[in-house]
Amino acid sequence: MTPNKEDYLKEIGKLGGGDNLVSNKQIADALQVSPASVSEMLLKLERDGFIEYEPYRGIRLTQTGKQQSAALLRSHRLWEVFLLRHLGYSWSEVHEDAELLEHVTSPRLAQRLDDFLNHPDFCPHGSAIPHADGEIKVMPLRKLSQMSVGEGSVIRRVSEEKELLEYLQELGVQIGSAFTVRSIGPYEGPITIEMDGRPVSLSYKAACHIDVDAG
Repeated sequence: MTPNKEDYLKEIGKLGGGDNLVSNKQIADALQVSPASVSEMLLKLERDGFIEYEPYRGIRLTQTGKQQSAALLRSHRLWEVFLLRHLGYSWSEVHEDAELLEHVTSPRLAQRLDDFLNHPDFCPHGSAIPHADGEIKVMPLRKLSQMSVGEGSVIRRVSEEKELLEYLQELGVQIGSAFTVRSIGPYEGPITIEMDGRPVSLSYKAACHIDVDAG
C-alpha cells in the first residue's frame, strides 16, 4: 500500500470513520487536499476493500480498513512517545518525523517499541494509542472553549498542529495541566485560565483545539 493511501486511512480513523460516516469535505479539510483528489482516492480505497460508501451520506471504514488505520495510528503515536522521551524532541517536533516512520514500521517493530516504552496509553499530545488488537481507550472529553468562568478541569489532548503546539509550549501549557477558567473575553475574545498559580491567556481559536475532562 502506498503512503498516500495509508495517510487517508489513518485520517479517516482519526475522524471517527471506524464507527460513523465521514464526509468527503471532512477528509479534504483534514488532509488539506482538493475534493477531487479525495473522491479519486476514495474510489481506490473502496475498490481495495478498505471503505464502504453510502451515497449522499459519506464513507466508513470496513473491518480491514479499521485494522489498517489503527495499526498506522499505533505506530505513529508510539514513535512520537519514543522521539520525545529518548531523542530530545519537543512535542511540537515529534509529529512530522513520526509521519515518516509510521509508513516503514512492521507489526513486530511496533510491538517491540511498545514493550520498550512500557506500553504507553497516550501520545505526547494526549491521543490514545491503539493496542495491538486495535482497541482504543476512550475518554469523555469536551473543548476548553465550551467551559464557563469558575470551572476547573485538566488538559487531556491538543490538536497535532505545529503552530498550535509551539504556541502552547511557549505558554507552558502541557498535557495533564490542571487549571481554572478565570475570564472569557466577549466576541470570541481570549480565555484566561489560572494554571500553577499564574494566569495564562489563550486565544479562543486555541481553546477550540484543546480537549479537557468532560466532567
